[in-house]
Amino acid sequence: MVSLTCRNFDVGRSRLDLVTTCGCNSNRCGMSLNGFPVRNYARGIATGTRKLIWGRPDIARFRVSSVQRDRPVLNVVAQESASTLDVSSKPRGPVSVSNLLEVVADDLQTLNKNLKSIVGAENPVLVSAAEQIFGAGGKRLRPALVFLVSRATTEIAGIKELTPQHRRLAEIIEMIHTASLIHDDVLDDSNIRRGKETIHQLYGTRVAVLAGDFMFAQSSWYLANLENIEVIKLISQVIKDFASGEIKQASSLYDCDVELEEYLIKSYYKTASLIAASTKGAAIFSGVDSSICEKMFEYGRNLGLSFQVVDDILDFTQSSEQLGKPAASDLAKGNLTAPVIFALENEPKLREIIESEFVEDGSLIGAIELVNKSGGIERAQALAKEIADQAIQCLQCLPTSDFKSALEGMVKYNLERID
Repeated sequence: MVSLTCRNFDVGRSRLDLVTTCGCNSNRCGMSLNGFPVRNYARGIATGTRKLIWGRPDIARFRVSSVQRDRPVLNVVAQESASTLDVSSKPRGPVSVSNLLEVVADDLQTLNKNLKSIVGAENPVLVSAAEQIFGAGGKRLRPALVFLVSRATTEIAGIKELTPQHRRLAEIIEMIHTASLIHDDVLDDSNIRRGKETIHQLYGTRVAVLAGDFMFAQSSWYLANLENIEVIKLISQVIKDFASGEIKQASSLYDCDVELEEYLIKSYYKTASLIAASTKGAAIFSGVDSSICEKMFEYGRNLGLSFQVVDDILDFTQSSEQLGKPAASDLAKGNLTAPVIFALENEPKLREIIESEFVEDGSLIGAIELVNKSGGIERAQALAKEIADQAIQCLQCLPTSDFKSALEGMVKYNLERID
């Protein structure tokens, strides 16, 4: 094993600068991001995979190690993921989210009652916008994760009931997520969200932007009132990450040279950062050991990344009706996700179509067909499963409970969406 230090990893940039001692060209060497191979994974085989171990998003120093492999990564993924994710030898049917969240159903019911009230009633338009977005459905997965981790970790700390801080954190997380959705819909010019008209479609772009800004500000105010500097820093970083993710995405549209690690970093900023902060923040308020808090952060980060990869797969495999938005909308707008990045390796024609920005009639449909026939979907599925395996491993620090089982079930539910 060759150990080295990555001192130039800047999460605010669009590239990874590696100072290596293994004698290889860093642009060719097989790299892995938090345990899942990136560059060699994209080729389908790892010969000298290095492991990049993430620190907190605001710390730009990481330990990297090099491990020799002589087996195809995809085969290893299939074997390792199956053994780790199979937590019971008994056959099971599809995972139901409603069943998983039954153990925190009362907590979620209380949250739903509070969400509209904490927005405030100062402006009727903002109240109406909040009712539209909060009433549009959704599984409340992020606050549910806060409750699940809170209850799993309070058992360790010997606390019998959730604290007001736990409950407020869940509300803040959902407000931040909602604000990000409002802004995303403006940036993407999306007219439909969860089968309903978006805020900017109903009230105009100006009101939508202000509504999102207001919810970010309101959540920040409630966050400050929690008076926990560690959690304040943690959640504040998320809001910064959202902006970084959008900038990264906007600067790489229709860029067929975008690499998998760049896609994963952007996905962390846009999706996984909030989930990781949610799960770690819950553990912090339970007062458990810092090592458990870090494991909960890693669980949330890996779950979030896996969710994003799965969502990007579904963008190609589900209909507009199933998605609640236009199918293949990311590709149409030049946002290249994991299935496309994999497909570009084997389909030169796909590069031509994307770089033309789909100017010819039928070119988008042709690009979708190339992604499907290239094996890009299957390779993205394997990637999602490998990241999910990392999430499951992070839960081993928790005692056996219904809440731990539900956290494991969330990982399985995500993967079943692409089975």
